[in-house]
Amino acid sequence: MNGLDRRFAIAPMMDWTDRRCRAFHRVLTRRARLYTEMVTADAVVFGPRERLIAFEADEHPVALQLGGADPARLAEAARIGARFGYDEINLNCGCPSDRVRNGRFGACLMREPDLVADCIAAMAAAVDIPVSVKCRIGVDEQEPQEALGAFAEAARAAGAAALIVHARKAWLDGLSPKDNRSIPPLDYPLVHALKRAHPDWPIILNGGVADLASARAHLEHVDGVMIGRAAYQTPELLIGVDPELFGDEAPVADGFEAIEAFMPAIARGLERGERLHDFTRHLHGLFAGRPGARAYRRALASEGVRAGAGLGVLRSAVALVERGWERAGGRLSFERLWAAE
Repeated sequence: MNGLDRRFAIAPMMDWTDRRCRAFHRVLTRRARLYTEMVTADAVVFGPRERLIAFEADEHPVALQLGGADPARLAEAARIGARFGYDEINLNCGCPSDRVRNGRFGACLMREPDLVADCIAAMAAAVDIPVSVKCRIGVDEQEPQEALGAFAEAARAAGAAALIVHARKAWLDGLSPKDNRSIPPLDYPLVHALKRAHPDWPIILNGGVADLASARAHLEHVDGVMIGRAAYQTPELLIGVDPELFGDEAPVADGFEAIEAFMPAIARGLERGERLHDFTRHLHGLFAGRPGARAYRRALASEGVRAGAGLGVLRSAVALVERGWERAGGRLSFERLWAAE
């Protein structure tokens, strides 16, 4: 495995891409680069590190995303992350939430490229692993072409190993974080143009990419594609990543085989006192479009949350989904299944 290959990644998503989610995604693809949820630098330095940022060895390649705006604090958090074994440290300059904004980090940092440069330089000097940045194309009144260009120049000069661009503005005044994920229009040509301006610097595109066909199209213009909600909500699309984007064999054949492969990790978690729901909440998107998928989700939502729920609950839920499903005219393609909501 080439740990530096950035062709495909799964986006960091708050409340979603925890270590259990990442462990499941790794069952589906060996090659995708995984990212943690954003963790503040203060939490890493002063908080319960083992609980917040520990991960399993088979998650590699995996990156730690940090939030913050203090260069020294970020450098210390990056050092801690490197000691934990992460393959990359990523600085969040794209989150539009009020909590993040009030802490003077996230998307509001796009207004302060010089400060971001100081943060990147401090982190890059502190660790021997790549330091990358994830940003928007601008915030509020900024003109995206000018804002993104200046931000990218500052990040690159400071030593950023790669830039991940969510191809939407963030409206900090007037839109909720949820609306910021879908309402601001996407500007893919701007990200493609940024790559042309930096031909020897990795540029990864994020935002609105819902299937592997779209990912392949973008890879004609940028170094990598990062998928977020589609990977979480219809995770079977990830089974195609290794064969379609890397030329490797898929780790599992379908969602049924994926759950069987994930069972040992769930069993270990239950032995540690974790709840079944801690794992199965990340499995609700499986089997989208198949007969029985709705009953499967209902079973997990009702039975999986009960105290003492075990693997038998998951097996019973999976049994509600029809296997070997055919539609008139041939089997429904995975591509169409993956696009289902």
